[in-house]
Amino acid sequence: MLPLLVVITGPTAVGKTKLCVELAKHFNTEIINADSRQFFKELTIGTAKPTTEEMQNVTHHFVDSLSVSQDYNATNYEKDVLILLNHLFTRHSLVILTGGSGLYIDAVCNGFDDDIPAGNADLRNELEMLYSKYGIEILQQKLEQLDPEMFSEIDKNNVNRLFRAIEVCMLSKKTYTQLRTGKKQKRPFRILKIALTRNIEELYERINTRVDSMIENGLITEVAQLEKFKSKNALKTVGYSEIFDFFDGKIDKDTAVKKIKVNTRRYAKKQILWFKKSNDYTWFHPNEKEKIISFINSNK
Repeated sequence: MLPLLVVITGPTAVGKTKLCVELAKHFNTEIINADSRQFFKELTIGTAKPTTEEMQNVTHHFVDSLSVSQDYNATNYEKDVLILLNHLFTRHSLVILTGGSGLYIDAVCNGFDDDIPAGNADLRNELEMLYSKYGIEILQQKLEQLDPEMFSEIDKNNVNRLFRAIEVCMLSKKTYTQLRTGKKQKRPFRILKIALTRNIEELYERINTRVDSMIENGLITEVAQLEKFKSKNALKTVGYSEIFDFFDGKIDKDTAVKKIKVNTRRYAKKQILWFKKSNDYTWFHPNEKEKIISFINSNK
């Protein structure tokens, strides 16, 4: 029987890390991270990256694997994860893929059409100049014109995602949506998809509490140390862009913190909508560990 990739996803702050570590220990396996911001070793507090203690000696791949100075996208991730899985499946019959970046999860599970374009330095420079001159609104407007469906789903405050979506549309002369919904690639492993959910008020409270903890644990200091990388795509995202606005005098500290909470809640809603589009996911509360273990065992 083919090995099994267990995908465990859900919105930010739902409780993926704790559950996946417990599952990895139960099944004696390893975890592949699918939270694209946690790839970058310089981003820790603002990405809610699992600590050494939280990892509990369970091997996590694609955590601290890149520098913010490096360009990396879902196409790169797809190729790298498939290579890694070839190795992992030689010693494990089951591997866990977890994170909240839906596009990166789809890349591993479904692949992209062969004609999805790679990045283009000249076009990216042009888009970065537009962003620098007119702000994020110009990117949002441009993507809405090029691909309204993608625009309705994407995290509109994630500049890197906006850059990439616009880039793909302009280079391919197709919408990102068309490319993403192409023929699924056949994989040499089975895939079981699990999504985690909580009551929305409970989730929002967890998000607010997490943001407060980030501030208490030194997020502002972390962002200050990254100011020289401010123009890099990895830092044009929730939790970092708001603090940079504070540094630039555009907003005060309290407003920056409030905006991080609001933008993170909005992002969580986008994640939920993304995963609910697919009928492949079975939904559980993260506290239902025994039910999840039983469900995985029934599909092994």
